[in-house]
Amino acid sequence: MSIEKQKLYRIVDANFNRAKEGLRVCEDICRFIYDDKTATKKYKHIRHRLTSIISLFKWSQIILARDIVGDVGKPTIDVELKRKKVQDIFYANSQRVKESVRVLEEFTKLFNKKAAQALKELRYQVYDIEKKIVGKM
Repeated sequence: MSIEKQKLYRIVDANFNRAKEGLRVCEDICRFIYDDKTATKKYKHIRHRLTSIISLFKWSQIILARDIVGDVGKPTIDVELKRKKVQDIFYANSQRVKESVRVLEEFTKLFNKKAAQALKELRYQVYDIEKKIVGKM
């Protein structure tokens, strides 16, 4: 695999993992804190749809491009440790999801424009669910 492609796969890997993790946190908050069956189902659907879209890449190539030891952005910053309530956790993870899906959308354009459009649609679904949950807080 070329160095350039490996770097692109690192971006896909990092943002796919970040988005899935953030979606799971939001899903669990909706499920266990708010007992919101509809939002829980929507987050789960988005999580599975994201996995389906990213499956256009070869999993092994994405994972093999990962460089945890050499990742210059890995250290935790202080603001990540300042969560005081569940709403802070929800908001931080919702932002993480939207940002990560946007990055995936942009870089997927280099490989598959239809997949990029599907990612854009997922991002807007996250905006919609976020608004509904924040309205309940």
